[in-house]
Amino acid sequence: MSIPALPEENRELSPHTGYTREHWEAAADGLLSAAWKWATPRGALLDLPGRPSVSGVRSDGLEGYARTLLAAAFRVAGAEGKDPHGWLDRYAEGLAAGTRTPGRDDAESWPVILDHHVQGQPMVESASVALGLRLTRPWLWDRLDSDVQDRTEQWLRGAIRHVPAPNNWYLFPYTVAGFLESVGRGDAETARARERALGLLETWHRGQGWYADGDGRAFDHYNGWALHLYPTLDAQLARDTGQLERHGARLHEHLESFGLLFGADGAPIHFGRSLTYRFAAGASVALGALTGHTPLTPGTSRRILSGSLRYFLDRGSVGADGLLSLGWHGPHDATLQPYSGPASPYWASKAFVGLLAPAGHPLWTATEEPAPSELRDTVLALPAPGLLVQSTRADGIVRLHNHGSDHARPHEAESAAHEDPLYARQAYSTRTGPTTRGNTPDNHVAVEVAGARSARCRIHPLGAGQGDGWGWAASRHTPAFVSGPPMVPGLRVESVTVAKGRYELRVHRVVGAPRGARVTHTGWATGPEELLLSALHPLHGWSGQDEQRAPQGTAFTRWARMPRLTAEAEGTAVYAALATLCAEPEPAPLADAATVESVTEDAVEVRWAEDDSVTRIAFEPLRVEHG
Repeated sequence: MSIPALPEENRELSPHTGYTREHWEAAADGLLSAAWKWATPRGALLDLPGRPSVSGVRSDGLEGYARTLLAAAFRVAGAEGKDPHGWLDRYAEGLAAGTRTPGRDDAESWPVILDHHVQGQPMVESASVALGLRLTRPWLWDRLDSDVQDRTEQWLRGAIRHVPAPNNWYLFPYTVAGFLESVGRGDAETARARERALGLLETWHRGQGWYADGDGRAFDHYNGWALHLYPTLDAQLARDTGQLERHGARLHEHLESFGLLFGADGAPIHFGRSLTYRFAAGASVALGALTGHTPLTPGTSRRILSGSLRYFLDRGSVGADGLLSLGWHGPHDATLQPYSGPASPYWASKAFVGLLAPAGHPLWTATEEPAPSELRDTVLALPAPGLLVQSTRADGIVRLHNHGSDHARPHEAESAAHEDPLYARQAYSTRTGPTTRGNTPDNHVAVEVAGARSARCRIHPLGAGQGDGWGWAASRHTPAFVSGPPMVPGLRVESVTVAKGRYELRVHRVVGAPRGARVTHTGWATGPEELLLSALHPLHGWSGQDEQRAPQGTAFTRWARMPRLTAEAEGTAVYAALATLCAEPEPAPLADAATVESVTEDAVEVRWAEDDSVTRIAFEPLRVEHG
């Protein structure tokens, strides 16, 4: 990595990663030091180099200030005010300069906060500013001149008085209001903002500790780094035992499944938007350890956190200039969203919430223990979000089978133009990423009509469950087409994934396919330099088999390939295949793993060679049995 040298590894305390609390402090200091080289003269904006976001360079500069303030705040507050690098003095001067004349076109002024569809990005950053000020109150806020405090309040109130985006954004004015109330500046306006956010949060909680990011079915990393982080940390800081108990219980339940979603190499699942925030994926793990609302032991929590931090530092996420790049390992445009700007990756600062746990806390003193993915093979069904987790101890890979999370907005008609590779695929993992738009999609079943390939947009979950060593999840979707008619009347695809060991039984029933249609199904996308096996084996219904290429690659490889199955389609038919993603040396062939016992238009039975068990899948009504 290119940030200042980290301390020597401590393999006695941290046998898996070598990282300790001192490594986290050094990483924070290194990232801050590099970012501040790009500050305006008075430090109100950090204008990092790179392509601007759709919000413009001034908003991007505010983003640089606000998101790095979070890292500095966790760093200094966790050290009980010790600030050997003088970070807070810099942020104090920047705050005074940025709030002097908001909206003015000069070297320092911050943009004003408006509605999300007009000039909304500053609302996002207001939450980081407010949280940073709240965490460091004795050493920053309380030492500001009263006029700077007043100007800061007025700027922050823009977040409360304007309309957020209809998702986790409602937690930004919530966080602003929480800070204002904590410094004696609360009123009816702040109370309304907090009540409104908590009310929406209740409607978004779907069970098992998982929140939808808004009124739709977007389940992703925003669960950890936003929807759990803001209300739980707010309750912790306010010492509100009632709210902490409520949000903490949900955080605990969330971590029962989310704690499984980190590979043995430290990688989080490459799934959902804003992945350039990278090791922020561990923020909820750190928060659980800090508050005590976690099923994970302190040693396991630190293993996950430090494993994730080290994973990215070791793989080029920090460039030669010491800055976090826009991408995954290194720069990767396809990982980004239009709102991503040069400072966007610094939401990774949220992972440093763990520094609020003092040096003597068990999070830092306990000996590292293995991550869940290193302990045993695991299959976990999550009916609430419609997800299925599958991990294998032999290679440390974690896979997430997606039968419930999409990025379709509730008010929008279903359209192939809205297909999002970060949500639409049927499976994601800690070792692979989705292929980009314009390339053949990985882990995708498509109906081709008149040469046009269908997209998977709105996902309707049909259920999920598990037994001893196996689990399943199912969904249906209406194929949508970019060219030609957007829909084919009566056409639908019903899909079931059964996970068992390293195997994935993928069964699809296509209903209403017109004459001349074709069905295709792809597997995992891997690169030729990767020591990974990606394979698909046809069990029933498939007549062709080949390999497809994705020249734009994925976030893990510059160039990718994937197995593909094909078949003609008309009317209603069932298609079954075995898939695998594996890093074991010399794995047994897929062809030897299972065979089809019987099949009809609405049911299939598959026998597994390993233990002679049988999986039965029926579609009307949907039923999955194994024994």
